[in-house]
Amino acid sequence: MILLGDGDAAAAKRRLLERAGARIVGEDDAAALAIVADGDEAAVARLRARGILVNATDRPDLCDFTLPAIVDRAPVLVAIGTGGASAGLAKALRQRIEALLPADLGRLAEALFAARAAIRARWPEADARRRAIDRALAEGGPLDPSAPGEVAAWLADADDAEATAPAPVALRVRSADPDDLTLREARLLAAADRIYHRADIPAAILDRARADAARVVCAAPPAVSPPGLSLDIGWAAP
Repeated sequence: MILLGDGDAAAAKRRLLERAGARIVGEDDAAALAIVADGDEAAVARLRARGILVNATDRPDLCDFTLPAIVDRAPVLVAIGTGGASAGLAKALRQRIEALLPADLGRLAEALFAARAAIRARWPEADARRRAIDRALAEGGPLDPSAPGEVAAWLADADDAEATAPAPVALRVRSADPDDLTLREARLLAAADRIYHRADIPAAILDRARADAARVVCAAPPAVSPPGLSLDIGWAAP
C-alpha cells in the first residue's frame, strides 16, 4: 500500500493501515492500492497512470475506492461506509456503535468459535442450532453482546424453549413502502424463520426478511407451524 502526504490526516491513515497489517511503501514501489492523504491531484494522476487504485482523502471525485470507518473488537469488525459521501457521518456512527459494543466483545466471538463442536453436538439439526444461538444472542439473552455471559454456562443451562411452536405472528402491512414498517415489525421480519404471506405482498417488504427464511404464498397460515418464529403477512384492513 502506497501512502502519500504529511500531517494529521496522513498519520491517522498510517495508524489505521498498520493496525490492519498493511505494508506501507513509497510512491515508486510496486503496489495495487494507494492513499493520497493531501489530495494532490498530480500524485493521483501519476498513480492511476500505473494502474494503481487510489483513495484521495476528502476528495471523493478522485477516489477509486473508499475506506469505511471501523469499529474494532477483534475478531469482530464493524465497517461503516457512505461511499465517500460523508466521512463525518461515518465517524459519528462509528462513535455511537463503539459506545454500544463492549471492549471485550471479541472474547465472545472466540468462545463461540471454540465451542462449535459442543454447540453442534447439543443441537445436531442446523435450524435448531441457529435458533438456539439466536435466542442466546438476543437482547437480554445469556449471550447478549452488550453484556455477554460465559458460553460454557449457556451450554450447560440451555433449554429447548422452541419445543412447543407458537402460532404464527400476524403482521399487517399498510403500504408497499418498507419504510412504513414499525421498528417491531422490522425486527420480526429480520428474526422470522418462516413467512406465510399473501401473493400480492410487495417484494420490497419481503426483502426485509432474512434471505434464508422460508417463504410460503398462501391465503392463510396453517394451524400448526414448525418450530421457530413464523409470520403471517397480509394487508391491514382499509
